[in-house]
Amino acid sequence: MAHTDRDMTAAVDVLVVGAGTTGLTLALQAHDHGARVRVVERRPEPFRPSRALILHPRTLEVLRPLGVTEALLDLADTAPTARLHLGSHVVEAGLGDLALPDTAFPHLSLVRQADVESVLTRALADRGVPVERGSELVAVRDEGHTLRAVLRSAHSPEEVVPCAFVAGCDGPASTVRECAGIGWHGRPYAEEVVLADVDFGGTYDPSGAQVFAGREGLLFLFPLGEQAPWRLLATRASREGAGRDFGQPGPPVPQAELQHLMDNAGLEALIERLAWSARVPLQCRLARRFRRGRLFLAGDAAHNYSPATGQGMNAGIQDAVNLGWKLGLTAGRLGPGTEVLLDSYDGERRPAARERMLLTHTAFWAETSTGRIPSWARAVAAPLAAPVIPAVLGRRRLLAEAIRVISQLRVNYRRSPLSVDGTPRLRGAPRPGDRLPDATVSVGGPPQRLHALLARPGVHLLLQRDADPPPEVVTDPRVTVLRLTNSPGRGLLAVRPDGHVGFRCGAADPAALTDWLSLVGVVATA
Repeated sequence: MAHTDRDMTAAVDVLVVGAGTTGLTLALQAHDHGARVRVVERRPEPFRPSRALILHPRTLEVLRPLGVTEALLDLADTAPTARLHLGSHVVEAGLGDLALPDTAFPHLSLVRQADVESVLTRALADRGVPVERGSELVAVRDEGHTLRAVLRSAHSPEEVVPCAFVAGCDGPASTVRECAGIGWHGRPYAEEVVLADVDFGGTYDPSGAQVFAGREGLLFLFPLGEQAPWRLLATRASREGAGRDFGQPGPPVPQAELQHLMDNAGLEALIERLAWSARVPLQCRLARRFRRGRLFLAGDAAHNYSPATGQGMNAGIQDAVNLGWKLGLTAGRLGPGTEVLLDSYDGERRPAARERMLLTHTAFWAETSTGRIPSWARAVAAPLAAPVIPAVLGRRRLLAEAIRVISQLRVNYRRSPLSVDGTPRLRGAPRPGDRLPDATVSVGGPPQRLHALLARPGVHLLLQRDADPPPEVVTDPRVTVLRLTNSPGRGLLAVRPDGHVGFRCGAADPAALTDWLSLVGVVATA
């Protein structure tokens, strides 16, 4: 496994640049799959206050093998409610216990990004990997057999770190992306987000999240303020002088402007105390590639979304889980045989990012555009439709399907070179590239949930009841073998560390299985 005792200038396998949720997750995933990891963050202190407030079901699934999910759930509201204010109508929607039987997390979870970062940072510290704050990447030099990253900090004007890979998790203004010479296409939005922590005193005291739909856009209230009870989020046309540091909190917003936004949205409350506020300029951009050589991009360094549907933190974590195991299993054995595995990150996550971009762009237009159609829909059509909305929301499968799409439970990598169908095909099982659904299974004892059995790093081989055992050469400790005694047949599935099916076969094929294990970086030994 990864080394924890090292000289600060010693070589590492993965240098992670950026200690937000994406970088922290990537460091954990790479470490737990065998890499020596170092994490640097130019900010001397953790970023506060939080911008993201929601964890999706799929995000909790991919974090589970890293051993952090229970700690996150302890800090989250896993049965949130949202009250939709549509004119004079109020519609309540429950976002917990959705009709999602194939996941252990059938709910949206309200949790501050700051709390997520704290849990991930503690998990890294427990593994002997500190976050080095106040340390900034200046340049990267590719010397063929290795990279040399140049760091600068208050303690050292220049430190040269030999490393196999550099993972850029350093946000929209990514230094790693600049060093890699990777293009960044898209455009700024004409709208900006307004964030604030506010206290209404006794003038307004509802329960749960609140959403107000008005002609000028949506206004959200979450009971997750960090400096006051309520976090306010609203959109409006961008103001001149707001700056172009996209995604980062900019100048404060006067209390009178916030009160005006609330009044226009129909929120009948008075701000008694404004603890903090900021204007956040937004953009919609996608990197032209997520890899160049040994430099990789993840999270906001690779794609920038609007806040609609809560993709930022979730998409970044899912990027990190996809990339982290590939870097970890490749560490120490770079060569032509690893190119397919490393290239698969861009081939899998960039198409997923394009889909997210279309989803968020469409949702953001519906939420914020002041054009005639969306304004009419929010201010006129939605209140008229309010009486039938509870019946629609009552169709739990319909709401659950929307959550599947939003949370990337539907994302698949069927076109990836890592998705292999053996001969004969295994019928009735998930296709290679698909997410493995959770289910109740037996492995020789009482029934258990499948995802709980797979909640550890590495590759998992699932054998049907009558399948031949895997070949003797499969002795790598990063491969776990489970025989599902409640599943008749002679087939098997190989499940990747990120929970996607990689190999499927209807009967034992030792050569094909060994080839696939070699492809994904698990070295078979005699």
